[in-house]
Amino acid sequence: MADLPETMTSMGFDAPGGPEVLRSEVLPLPSPGPGQVLLKVAYAGVNRPDVIQRQGFYPAPAGASPIPGLEISGEVVALGSDVSTDLFGRKVCSLVAGGGYAEYCLAEADQCLQVPPGLPLDQAAALPETLMTVWHNVFERAYAREGEAILVHGGTSGIGSMAIMLGKLYGLTVIVTCGGPDKCKAALAIGADHAIDYKAADFVEEVARITGGAGVHIVLDMVAGDYVARNLKCLGEDGRHVTIAVQGGTRAEINMAVVMSRRLMLTGSTLRSRSKAFKAALVAELRDTVWPLVGEGALRPVMDQTFALTDVVAAHQRMEAGTHIGKIVLKVG
Repeated sequence: MADLPETMTSMGFDAPGGPEVLRSEVLPLPSPGPGQVLLKVAYAGVNRPDVIQRQGFYPAPAGASPIPGLEISGEVVALGSDVSTDLFGRKVCSLVAGGGYAEYCLAEADQCLQVPPGLPLDQAAALPETLMTVWHNVFERAYAREGEAILVHGGTSGIGSMAIMLGKLYGLTVIVTCGGPDKCKAALAIGADHAIDYKAADFVEEVARITGGAGVHIVLDMVAGDYVARNLKCLGEDGRHVTIAVQGGTRAEINMAVVMSRRLMLTGSTLRSRSKAFKAALVAELRDTVWPLVGEGALRPVMDQTFALTDVVAAHQRMEAGTHIGKIVLKVG
């Protein structure tokens, strides 16, 4: 820590509001505690939870940095106790509970993934949040298996594009919904088997047509609200419905007799509030299963646009506009 600055620039806000409330501030440099590392941040991913936090609806968990930003890439420049010295100077990416929109950020050492040769740091920063979210919800909670079909809403979002790519790598038929023909075309280019323009067609009818009335095995839902009842109509018997966001509202009305008679499973999760032990275990599983595919170049995030850290307002405006395809990142270092 002796060769590091005493302060750093970060992006935060004083009160919830629109993108314009984000502003820079100078804060003391954080010091890594036991099991932690300090990263000099190169890039930080921009995610929907960052927007919701800025709006005042998704506060940081107890003990986490109030600075937005849930995924980062960069260089390990300081180590806490009980951390292997092999990590010092390494290029890594990591999921963090907060603090990513800053020049330096603390991360749990066992939540870091070493950046393989050939993976640019902007792409490395775009992987942890979406990769962990999709893997846990599609392959662990919904136990997706080769040969099954999945319906993914928001097919060109960061989560949606990752779900397409991981789904195809693991032998799933991937059907997505998108808002408009251009986004449908982009989703097909990413690798989706079918793309439904929800503005021009009823996705329930389209799923029935595509599957010959059999329905899909899994729905990955980011909308909730009145989509839930429609999603259940898309599921075949023993189907699994996984909710990971509530952009359409937190309440849903469903027919539980349908759930029982067709043996449907409804589940969901959030990642930020999970324990450090859970996240470490998830990272360890990804290190063994998916990370080799990243190292081989078989898996790369779909990148939308890079903004300077000081242009974070524009980055949030782009995300809220919904025109992005893939991941938005901030260039920090």
